[in-house]
Amino acid sequence: MATLAWVLCLCAVAQCDGTRYRYRMFSEVEVTYGVIYGSNVGSSGSNEELDMDVYLPAGDDVSDRPVVILAHGGFFLAGSNDGVDVVPLCEDLARMGYVAASISYRLGIDNVFDLETSLQESVLRGVHDAKAAVRYFRKTHAEQGNPWGIDPDRIVLGGSSAGAFIALHAAYIDDLAEVPDIIDLTQPGLGGGLEGFSGNAGYPSDVLSIINISGAIGDADWIAEGDVPVVSTHGTADGTVPYGTGDISLLGINVTQVDGSWPVHIRAEEVGLDHRFITFEGAGHVPHMTSDTYYDLTRAAVMGFTSRQVCPMYPVVPQYYDVDDPPTVGCAGDFDLDGSVTVADMLQLLSEFECAQSCASDLNGDGVVSVADLLALLGLFGTPCV
Repeated sequence: MATLAWVLCLCAVAQCDGTRYRYRMFSEVEVTYGVIYGSNVGSSGSNEELDMDVYLPAGDDVSDRPVVILAHGGFFLAGSNDGVDVVPLCEDLARMGYVAASISYRLGIDNVFDLETSLQESVLRGVHDAKAAVRYFRKTHAEQGNPWGIDPDRIVLGGSSAGAFIALHAAYIDDLAEVPDIIDLTQPGLGGGLEGFSGNAGYPSDVLSIINISGAIGDADWIAEGDVPVVSTHGTADGTVPYGTGDISLLGINVTQVDGSWPVHIRAEEVGLDHRFITFEGAGHVPHMTSDTYYDLTRAAVMGFTSRQVCPMYPVVPQYYDVDDPPTVGCAGDFDLDGSVTVADMLQLLSEFECAQSCASDLNGDGVVSVADLLALLGLFGTPCV
């Protein structure tokens, strides 16, 4: 991951100006509903179309924006891509300059007499569908002229509750041997290994980082050194998905044991992952759905961390900051955001010399870092950002 972060630093997008992707900067959002991104056999045995709602910042002309894909909650039985657990986040992400997508995925517990197996199968279906959604954006970028204006190297996957289960398992299961033996991978809709058959084959499904809101993973030990970063939020009084290690229950019936966000945090610490974990003391399940205070806290945790993944030069922000209050200080050429144009900024420009794709040091906007940009920076040298 250190190599990836360094590459992103050298060819970071020019929009990483200290405000974009960290604060709300657009007032309006454009939404395209019901975008089909794939299909697969569902728990009922019938083929199901998979769709997403795509959120864009209205009036934005940037064509290489990071994508955040969110999956809703609902215990794999209910919920949709217009759920209140994901839509406000998608709207705010778009207002911050991202392309955001709320995805549907295959629902259903097909055997009430074997809830553990049915739940495990539902998680795998969700993983396959989420990976197809990631591939969809890369496919449209490569084959359809990039209609969503995305950067295919900066795709983030996340979710709430069941959607967070999907994101965590999609990111951290990298061996078929980690898929529980009780799942029959020969069943229709469950084949295709870890990638599945939900669509857009031939494109990678790897992601830049993970957003985990009140989720869990089957075994935190699946998280390994070098895996992608993760930001997590979880309430200590969550009665649906355990904060620590414990059972998930449905209608009072214990279904299976999982590792909640606390063990995920501990494991991330052990293997040296870039991560952030925000504990909501005394809070229940997905508290951001019903509380403005918890929504603001969740939003700040998620946006602060994710902005640093898509713009690695951004400094770490406090646990809470006001997403709606962007800084007023800033100036062209201050690439390291320290408040003035210095030798450090000059060195960054030189390190990007002749960079010709989405380069942070392209001051004159001609698409390449050249002598013209160097001369422009020299003219700004020593300038304080006021």
